[in-house]
Amino acid sequence: MAKEIEKQQFDIMNHDLVPLHIIVSDDEKNELFNKYNITPDQLPKILDSDPVSISIGAKPGQIVKIIRKSHTAKEAVAYRFVIESNE
Repeated sequence: MAKEIEKQQFDIMNHDLVPLHIIVSDDEKNELFNKYNITPDQLPKILDSDPVSISIGAKPGQIVKIIRKSHTAKEAVAYRFVIESNE
């Protein structure tokens, strides 16, 4: 319940310093794993209690695509594996 109240008070996704976060579809997830020959546990992690995870509704087991602005490449894409927090 506290997580919902926090989300209502301030939308973190509207902040200039927070890059775009998108939950990846199952098709894109499979394509990512095949392209780089990796498994989910080889990706960097993000907790489901992270403010951005809460804001976009990410659940443990999902993959989040993060698109940052880059001075050299216009966009830098990173992926995170959502894990359950101990809270």
